[in-house]
Amino acid sequence: MWQFWVDRGGTFTDIVARSPDGDVKTHKLLSENPEAYKDAAVHGIRSLLDLGVDDPIPAGLIGAVKMGTTVATNALLERKGEPVVLVTNSGLGDILRIGYQNRPRLFDLNIVLPELLYTDVIEVSERLSAEGDVVRPLDEDEVRADLQRAFDDGTRAVAVALMHSYRFPDHEQQIGKIAKDIGFTQVSVSHAVSPLIKLVGRGDTAVVDAYLSPILRRYVNQVRDALGTVDGKTAPLMFMQSNGGLTDASLFQGKDAILSGPAGGVVGMVQTAAAHDINKLIGFDMGGTSTDVCHYAGAYERSFARATNHWMSTRPAQNLQRWRSRLPWKPERRRARSRNWRQDSCGLPSRTWPMRSRRSACSAATM
Repeated sequence: MWQFWVDRGGTFTDIVARSPDGDVKTHKLLSENPEAYKDAAVHGIRSLLDLGVDDPIPAGLIGAVKMGTTVATNALLERKGEPVVLVTNSGLGDILRIGYQNRPRLFDLNIVLPELLYTDVIEVSERLSAEGDVVRPLDEDEVRADLQRAFDDGTRAVAVALMHSYRFPDHEQQIGKIAKDIGFTQVSVSHAVSPLIKLVGRGDTAVVDAYLSPILRRYVNQVRDALGTVDGKTAPLMFMQSNGGLTDASLFQGKDAILSGPAGGVVGMVQTAAAHDINKLIGFDMGGTSTDVCHYAGAYERSFARATNHWMSTRPAQNLQRWRSRLPWKPERRRARSRNWRQDSCGLPSRTWPMRSRRSACSAATM
């Protein structure tokens, strides 16, 4: 039977196929070309099988399809995920906005806060101590009323993150059950998504999962339906996770999909080099949208807390450094640098030299 390995990137989709007689074939096509096809991976597979767009796939023809995809990454970067309501403790509604107060660009004068992934916050009246004692019982009627209002407003995804729930998840489980009873189609509870200490990282991961999982589910169902055979069955479909391992399509979730495509590149690099007895590697994977760099010295390097577009994910992932492949040209910055201009602490233009002969406009204005 045919075997397919697919890398769906932001710009191109690459397919490697092995026919039943052992021949290896490759195919490359644009990831987005709506005038020609609905999905690049499915169209490429059909092309390699010499099937038309509407031709049914014969039963027993495809053995397996294994795919790495940037669908989740692009949805996160472009803010095209599912609207999410966040449920957390009373008084902590802005905890994810505050975050850890990390400042990667310490001297920036104009701080641009990232756009929040959730559209609404519900603060519930409950509190458990660090030992699991009920300090304030959960008001289920209040939770049900608040979630019903969010549901009536059109929200279908909810993320629940409560203090100490990584050890004592009872209240999160109750809220999750209420949300499912109301009709929410995506319920991400932090103790199940990322059962780790620290509310911010756990809450971020729950929000990311609720934000991305519906997008992934629709894409997975689209690919699975398109690969259905004439006997009503579907070829085995597996997706690469951020940690470099494969999982069945039905288990593929947003929390493990952010580095799905790049992680496959790391595994491919290591396996290719191993065939030549090489185990010290630096990987450079430059695509049309982003560029990934990784390091290997006999063991896969993984990270367990990774920020993607300002949002933290506390899930195992391949340790990759990622940059945009192309930076926008901004000639005004070049002109500013060439004239030695800067902004002083008031945001007013000030020359960087000669400093001894003048005072900044800000200092003079505030005297």
